[in-house]
Amino acid sequence: MDMRVLRYFVAVAEERHFGRAAARLHMSQPPLSRAIKRLEAELGADLLHRSTTGVALTPAGTVLYDEARALLEQAERARARVAAAAGPAVITIGILADSAEQAGTRLAAAFRRRHPDVHIRIREADLTDPTTGLRTGLVDVALTRVPFDDAGIDTVMLRSDPVGVVLRSDDPLADRESLWLSDLSDRRWFQLPEGTDPFWRAYWNGTEPGGELRRGPIVRTVHECLQAVLWSGTIGLAPRTHALPDGLVAVRLTDMPPSRLVVAWNSATANPLIRSFVQIAAATYRGDAIEPKRTPSATA
Repeated sequence: MDMRVLRYFVAVAEERHFGRAAARLHMSQPPLSRAIKRLEAELGADLLHRSTTGVALTPAGTVLYDEARALLEQAERARARVAAAAGPAVITIGILADSAEQAGTRLAAAFRRRHPDVHIRIREADLTDPTTGLRTGLVDVALTRVPFDDAGIDTVMLRSDPVGVVLRSDDPLADRESLWLSDLSDRRWFQLPEGTDPFWRAYWNGTEPGGELRRGPIVRTVHECLQAVLWSGTIGLAPRTHALPDGLVAVRLTDMPPSRLVVAWNSATANPLIRSFVQIAAATYRGDAIEPKRTPSATA
C-alpha cells in the first residue's frame, strides 16, 4: 500500500467528509475520491459508508484506520532515527530582504521542535531575485512571494495579502479609502532592473508581463523603494501587511491582485528535510497540512 494514499485515507477518516479532507490535504476532491476507491479495490473491501452529508467508517475501515495511523507514526519514527544516524544536517532558507518576519516565530519554533539537531542558515536576497537563490542552488527552500517563473519549482501558498500603493502622507491621494491603478497612470513608479524575472518585475510595476513598464527610478531593495517615495514622490506597491515608516501610507488598490506568500523548493529535490519544512510551514500558516499543492503557474 502506498503511504501517501494511507495519509489520504486517514484524513478522510478523521474529517468524515471528502471535501474537508481535500482542503486539509491541499488537493482537489476528485483525485482524493479516486485514490480511496483504488485503495478499496486493492484491499477488496468497502472502507467507507458514503452519504450526501459525509462518510462513516465501515468495520474494515475502522481496522485500516488504526493500522494506518500506526504505520504512519512508525514511518515518522524511522525517518527521525535515520536522520539522527546520518549526523547533523543543514538546511538553507532563502527570504526576501523585506521579509525576515515571514519566517515567523511560530514557524521557527515548530521546525526546531521537529528537527532539533538540524542547523539552519538564512540567506536574504534583494528584490531582483524572487527565488532568493533557489534556482542558482544557493538555498534549499525559500519563503518568498509570487508571481515569478516557476519552471522546475514547486510552491505552496501560505498567505494571500492585499496590495496597496505606497504614497507620502502629504500626497493628495493619501487620504483615500482605496484607489484604482488608472488613478495612478500619470505617476512615476519605481521599477526593478533589467534581467529581473519578467513576471515579478511586471507585477510590482502594476503591468502585465511583456507590457510596457511605467517609468521611474530603478531600485533593488525595499529601503530604496521607500526612500524613493519619501524623497521624490515616486510611488510603488507593497503588501499592506508590511509596516511603513512615518511619513508614508499604503492605500488599498482595488484592481490589484493580492500578493501571495509561498514556500518554494526545487521540484527535483529528494531531501526529506525540505518536504518536512514545507509541511510544517503549511501547517503553521494554514492549519494541518499533509500533501503540498502547486500554486497556479506564472507561465500558465
